[in-house]
Amino acid sequence: MSDMNTLSIKKHKTGLMKIWGLLPIVVPLVLLLCLVWLIVGIQGKKAALKAEKEAQMNSEPVRVNVVALEMVPGAIRDRISLPAVVEPWVSLQVLVEVSGKIRGIEVDEGDAVKAGDVITVIDDRDYRIAYNTAKANYDVAVANLKRMEKLYKDNLTTRSNLDNASAQAESTKAAIDNASLSLERSTVVAPIHGIVNKVHVDAGQYLNHSDPVVEILQMDRVKIKVGIPESDVEAVRRLTDFKVTIEALSEKAFFAKKHFLSRTADARARLYDLSLSVENAQGKILPDMFARVEIIKNQVSEGLAVPLYAVITRSEKNIVYVVNDDLAHEREVTLGFQEGWRVQVTSGLQPGERVIVVGQRSVNDEQPVNLVQTVSDPEELTQ
Repeated sequence: MSDMNTLSIKKHKTGLMKIWGLLPIVVPLVLLLCLVWLIVGIQGKKAALKAEKEAQMNSEPVRVNVVALEMVPGAIRDRISLPAVVEPWVSLQVLVEVSGKIRGIEVDEGDAVKAGDVITVIDDRDYRIAYNTAKANYDVAVANLKRMEKLYKDNLTTRSNLDNASAQAESTKAAIDNASLSLERSTVVAPIHGIVNKVHVDAGQYLNHSDPVVEILQMDRVKIKVGIPESDVEAVRRLTDFKVTIEALSEKAFFAKKHFLSRTADARARLYDLSLSVENAQGKILPDMFARVEIIKNQVSEGLAVPLYAVITRSEKNIVYVVNDDLAHEREVTLGFQEGWRVQVTSGLQPGERVIVVGQRSVNDEQPVNLVQTVSDPEELTQ
């Protein structure tokens, strides 16, 4: 009996050992089968989802809400705005032409003067004495010349004596002219009309030749000086009229005429000086005020334009989307000059067509769209 039990136990152990021996082979096979089952299941779900998505897209295309701008011909201008500064039409330092002490100042700063008005008078006593002396010498020389002419006519003197008398008369005439000019210059007058901007001297002050007396500004018209970039010189050369705004005068606009365009550029900034003339009869425009000059380089009276953001660049092509029959149609366009946030379209669009300006980056060619709004005035897009 015990031998049978022993034999049974040995058989049982042998079976267990065989099973344990198969485990390294069976377990990986089971795991591999499970992994394959999971992969097949996931791939099947992906395929089902893809098929479902494609079916939905084919059955009902997505509509994109868009806003369109109707193409209405209008004025488009290629313009730039450049900083400028105001200068007086004439700024003149009046200098004395003779030396002497000032007897009095006849003008004050801010006075309006006309050409010929007396500004100041230099003590002229020395110059008057010199004039009287020169005049007396001249009178003597003239009388002597007349006597010599009579004597020469009567053959009582030589030609040499007559020539000397004539030369003496001419010399004293030059001296009297010089003395007369100095006497005249002792009264300093305004050479031009304008406004006395500054008085440099006081009564009783001694002045030397060429010392400044007053500064006169001619302000009934003014110069507007603006630097023109090299790239814009050719356009400015063709223009004659400009619009100028003065910042200090509440951005008031003035119309200006071209006065002079420099032939050479500034050495540092490489800008060409442009001088404009502006009428200033009321005198409101003052020197050194800051201004802005609007330069219209080109303009089209009946052109088409779209917002810059409506244009999409793809493969070096400029395209826009046009709405027609509730579909977005891709359209290649040719662009011209820019005005602010708008750009001119020279080809590719026709008046009356509607260009998508909101939602254009969410659509493709032939995609259904829902046109929410159409505007005809571009300014409505900025509100």
